[in-house]
Amino acid sequence: MTESQSGQRYRIAVDAMGGDNAPAETVRGALDAAEQCGVDVLLVGDSDALKPLLPSSLPDSLRVVPSDGVISEDDQPLEALRAKPRASIAVAAGLVKEGMADAYVTMGSTGAAMAAGVVALGCLEGVDRPALGGPFLGLAPRTVLLDLGTSVDNRPSQLLSYGVLGSVLATVFLGIEEPRVALLSVGSEESKGNRQVREAHQLFRESGLHFIGNVEGVDVPLGRADVVVCDGFVGNILMKFAEGLGMAVVEYLQSSAGGRDGSEAGPLLQKLSLLTNYVEHMGGGPLLGLNGVGIVGHGRSKAASVRAGIEMARTSLERDLVGMMSRELARVRRQVKDDQERES
Repeated sequence: MTESQSGQRYRIAVDAMGGDNAPAETVRGALDAAEQCGVDVLLVGDSDALKPLLPSSLPDSLRVVPSDGVISEDDQPLEALRAKPRASIAVAAGLVKEGMADAYVTMGSTGAAMAAGVVALGCLEGVDRPALGGPFLGLAPRTVLLDLGTSVDNRPSQLLSYGVLGSVLATVFLGIEEPRVALLSVGSEESKGNRQVREAHQLFRESGLHFIGNVEGVDVPLGRADVVVCDGFVGNILMKFAEGLGMAVVEYLQSSAGGRDGSEAGPLLQKLSLLTNYVEHMGGGPLLGLNGVGIVGHGRSKAASVRAGIEMARTSLERDLVGMMSRELARVRRQVKDDQERES
């Protein structure tokens, strides 16, 4: 069993009902983490649904917390939270607010995870709403992209906040001391892009971040920036395109094997799936800018990814991800204000 680097044993609330393979796979992943990862797991879900999936004797490191209802991808998150205040994701986030858990993890609706977190914990100063980001492509495992879909319309100032959050994420999880930050655009020139990107470009130049300018879509898989910033509309399309392209290529290669059983190509196809669907294998990513630790995993996650999400929550707590983001946001706000005052 691994223990926290700080010696503290963290309590992680896990939404057992969230995700395409819940509750069977979330229960398996939570049990594995409770027994092997040096954390205490609060498994949140419908008691009747969970009971057949759990051993008759639970490990001391796992406790079931009853909930009532699930918020699906089709639900409007805030309306659903009001209608289902005891839904599994609401209870999981509420446990953190009440001090009964240190972080929450879900493989369910991203919108619900964000809404529940904001209602329970709020956002860091300078962040209007959290972002979801991280490495999303195995071909560029040290390139962070955000936002991946939590917010589809952003002001330039919000994109700057994403740059700060992504920079801290790259330092905490990837060990990059001075991450190269770039804006995703339709050209590398400063004058290229829509109004949102052009106005954000000036803010990034004044931020004190290691800003390298604009990059194009072709630059992302080549790792030409450590942090690539875009709004959630673009980021989600880019991530889902990569996943779909990987699936299509795997299917094409399988069908091209003709009458052969394809066994020789099996490991290569598995590797290709990993390279183009990296988020699922990583276990997801933290809600960046939330005033607390909330991890959102891929909806198709299996047990191994659920465990990885729980380990990510533990790492976020050990390395003070939230505190580092809060301090860096404050530093950048001061830097931009000072630069603007000097220019006026």
